Amino acid sequence: MGTLYDSSLYMEDVAYVAGKDYPFEKLSGSSFVISGATGMVGSFLIDVIMKKNAGEGLGCHIYALGRNEERFLERFNPYRDSEFLHFIKADLSRDSEIDVPAADYVLHAASNTHPLQYSGDPVGTIMTNIMGTDTLLRLAAAKKAKRFIFASSVEIYGENTGDTDSFDESYLGYIDCNTMRAGYPESKRCGETLCQAYKAAEGLDIVIPRLSRLYGPTMLKSDSKAISQFIKKGVNREDIILKSEGTQLYSYTYIADAVAALLFILFNGENGEAYNIVGKDSDLMLKELAGIIASYAGTSVTFELPSEKERAGYSTATRATLNGHKLKDLGFSPEYDMKSGLTRTIEIIRGL
Repeated sequence: MGTLYDSSLYMEDVAYVAGKDYPFEKLSGSSFVISGATGMVGSFLIDVIMKKNAGEGLGCHIYALGRNEERFLERFNPYRDSEFLHFIKADLSRDSEIDVPAADYVLHAASNTHPLQYSGDPVGTIMTNIMGTDTLLRLAAAKKAKRFIFASSVEIYGENTGDTDSFDESYLGYIDCNTMRAGYPESKRCGETLCQAYKAAEGLDIVIPRLSRLYGPTMLKSDSKAISQFIKKGVNREDIILKSEGTQLYSYTYIADAVAALLFILFNGENGEAYNIVGKDSDLMLKELAGIIASYAGTSVTFELPSEKERAGYSTATRATLNGHKLKDLGFSPEYDMKSGLTRTIEIIRGL
């Protein structure tokens, strides 16, 4: 069984982000606290920073927060003996204090992010996005962090009420808060508001990347999002089962572009601002997405109604596309379109 580090395609992705013409020197000799260290975003970002540490002597200490040290050591085995990567055991849905020696930069990227997690742990989902955010904001204030990054989501826009083709950063959609499924978007909204409160009360410098639906080889095996299930089917050359008519229209981003955008926002974003992150030519209906994967895998697409438990965690939004012009106007452009990102993901995972 191989690892991501055995994949030349994955290491190309890491090199693509690490090779960006960004002012990485700002991280030189600094400390970077990252929650969700083994998740999609956190793990890729750690690989990028560790590559800069190894290749360019960046000297950036990473304090990686997570609940499972065994999983952490397995994921980052090549860095097991590094002086720059430190595991900090923490459950941000419960722990109110985090002990690290320094925190120049803080990224909160820990969250339940897929339907079975929402329905299986609704309280933990909310607490990580609210209590966990507060815990890390207090840490950032106490350590006089240079910048706090709150990884938010397209979900905060709620449902499209029919008055726009895509969501820009000022859009406020509809969310029925009196549902279990609302726990994720409402707590993400509250997390953003907490960031603004700490900016005002403590003088914190904060930026808020709002991520569209992510995909890529760092996705967890347990991920129950539709795109992740489709990718798994493609990897195994199995037919893709759609749990609806597949007309839901969403925006997506390949993980390498998502982390490249997040770092761009870290270095260039304006204090207090939110920025949509969306991939290149990435607005697709679910059935179109399934079709790309099935075509590449040589399989077909079938339709099947979801179970009650699955349906409980699904988004009710049928059109949730992001307007990425704010970030584009600042100077960022994504690299991967859907076909190239999906085929890379399938090939990397197949090789593991």
